[in-house]
Amino acid sequence: MWSSIVPPVSVERVIDETPEYTTRTLPFEGIDNVRDVGGLPLAGGGTTRSGVLLRSGSLHFATPDDVTRLVDGFGLSLVLDLRTPREVDRDGPTPVSAAGVETVTLTFIGESRDYLPETGDDTDPLLRNYLGYLGDHPANVAEAVRRLAAEDAGPALVHCAAGKDRTGVLVALVLDAVGVEREAVVADYALSAENVEGMWRRWTTAAGEEMPADLTPHLPRAVVMEAVLAHLDTEYGTDGTGGAAGWLRANGLDDAALERLRQRLA
Repeated sequence: MWSSIVPPVSVERVIDETPEYTTRTLPFEGIDNVRDVGGLPLAGGGTTRSGVLLRSGSLHFATPDDVTRLVDGFGLSLVLDLRTPREVDRDGPTPVSAAGVETVTLTFIGESRDYLPETGDDTDPLLRNYLGYLGDHPANVAEAVRRLAAEDAGPALVHCAAGKDRTGVLVALVLDAVGVEREAVVADYALSAENVEGMWRRWTTAAGEEMPADLTPHLPRAVVMEAVLAHLDTEYGTDGTGGAAGWLRANGLDDAALERLRQRLA
């Protein structure tokens, strides 16, 4: 199952197949790929709560108005920064951190990608990376969810560099664990495809570089997230206690924390 190549999916296909999720990106002056995970359908009925969790790309270019909007408007009290220590050191503190918002750095990228030896060399690289986050830094992944589920947790934002890969995996785990319909979990992940060009334009302009000729390798692909979640189903079951929730339990989260997470978001 995991030795096959996961086929590419174009940005057009991602958007055309999930029209109900294509208007959720929030416009900010200096922050890309921002959206609230509220309003997503729950398997048992209802939708996720808005005003609880934002996801985004890097906060490095956040403007003063962006910071005011996040802190005063959204009430932001916690940022989970999933970038590597090297990325953090290179870019320095974000304007949001400088404004006093608690920022917790939890890198997801490790040295090893060999924790799934049964996968062949033809395993899709993106799938290998995503499963690698769970294998290389399970404690950091679980701690990120634990922070979101804390009893005193307030409105939070999770980001990495582009807000599509590391952030995409963490948010997918959270949404799956609280019972969001699987199609909507995957669609939320894939929606980042519509923001990739804008992010690259900001980055290359700031660096004085040319835009890449082909952005296809940088696009999120729905089938990859489907494969990640299917892997969790296979390992931890699909009876309501498995999937992402099962992985989180196996990595240190207790039922009380998972229930708090559900109450916050569902």
